[in-house]
Amino acid sequence: MTQKETKKNPVKNIQEDVNKENFLILHNDDVHTFDYVIDALVDICKHEYEQATQCTMLVHYKGKCDVKKGGFAALKPMKDALLERKLNATID
Repeated sequence: MTQKETKKNPVKNIQEDVNKENFLILHNDDVHTFDYVIDALVDICKHEYEQATQCTMLVHYKGKCDVKKGGFAALKPMKDALLERKLNATID
């Protein structure tokens, strides 16, 4: 007679999800001007002008750019503020 081994599923640590680094992603659109997006990144994400300009260029040419990294709780208000300005943003 053979003995069955029970497969143990790894226990997922809930704290891992809380501490997980997330990215605030800004997506390209054909509506807003470079200056509008740059001003939004400076105001909302507290970017320096040069950093906001670089992110805006990446969004324009690559289609999207991660503009901020951090915990979900910190990024959610920034995402909501970008959405209020009619910019396309997600958290990944």
